[in-house]
Amino acid sequence: MKKIKTLCGVLALLCVGMMPVSAQNVLKFNADKKFKIVQFTDVHWVPGASASEEAAERMNEVLDVEKPDLVIYTGDLVFGKPASEALSKALEPVVSRRLPFAVTWGNHDDEQDMTRIELLEYIKDMPGNLTSTTAGISGVTNYVLPLKSEDGKKDAAVLYVFDSNAYSSLKQVKGYDWIRPDQINWYVESSVGYTERNGGKPLPSLAFFHIPFPEYNEAAQDENALLIGTRKEKACAPLINTGLYAAMLNAGDIMATFVGHDHVNDYVVDWKGILLCYGRFTGGNTVYHDIPGGNGARVIELTQGVRSFKTWERLEGGKIINEVNYPSDFQRESVSYTHLRAHETEADL
Repeated sequence: MKKIKTLCGVLALLCVGMMPVSAQNVLKFNADKKFKIVQFTDVHWVPGASASEEAAERMNEVLDVEKPDLVIYTGDLVFGKPASEALSKALEPVVSRRLPFAVTWGNHDDEQDMTRIELLEYIKDMPGNLTSTTAGISGVTNYVLPLKSEDGKKDAAVLYVFDSNAYSSLKQVKGYDWIRPDQINWYVESSVGYTERNGGKPLPSLAFFHIPFPEYNEAAQDENALLIGTRKEKACAPLINTGLYAAMLNAGDIMATFVGHDHVNDYVVDWKGILLCYGRFTGGNTVYHDIPGGNGARVIELTQGVRSFKTWERLEGGKIINEVNYPSDFQRESVSYTHLRAHETEADL
């Protein structure tokens, strides 16, 4: 009987994840046709660890300055037991402000005492939560967040959130897991639907997940690719490439992807028309984090009606670094290649 009740609870949660977002949680561009997102990543909260408070300080500081329309956590919020306490503390800065927020899980979140489904169930009723799930495909935190126009009458942009899973389940393939073909098919079908409803024109879109796909390494190691930011380690990407980047390129809607996972990388690199981005490590001294400038957050600002965006990183004391406009700043005639690679540390690669 206990197993039946548990299964019913999981099925109910999956059904809830497929329901439309309630009216009060509809995301839309502001009257000035702007929409600002703050990305927190790799909070790695350990209950009772004073080092975790550094993450809280930075999140509170960033939110006070930026006043975002949405906050997205790209994985590894939880790094100690009890997981419920770690998750509550990691989300407290947004929940206390009643800001709209969305989460995708990383490879560490379900290593403590709660599964991915249990973590999702735990946060589902928190004020501002937009985290959802899509039944019938791999992973848990796969969902779409459409952004409405400032008048609320039409879809103006789309945010795709993927669960990049955790570790490879194949003995012959070591390392991290990958976004599965059924997740890619879900994305393609969703993208086609939005494009058709927009008269055949792809809507400007962004994608968020935890573990970078292999193209992050391919792009960063190409001498002709334009890279801005710090790269102190190779992307810890899966060894299997399931073609998500190719699917995005073919769909023509994704302007950029945003990941975490690698704490000492915060770069963005233009790769054949999609900007591959890292968030800024947000956690405290509970894991490796020796990135110049300390912890912080990535900020993304969209403008309604144009296929472009601005992004920058906000650090301690309100400092802003690596501000770029995409795609204009990545046109060859407007950049200095030597300057762009100045922060890359080849000795650590």
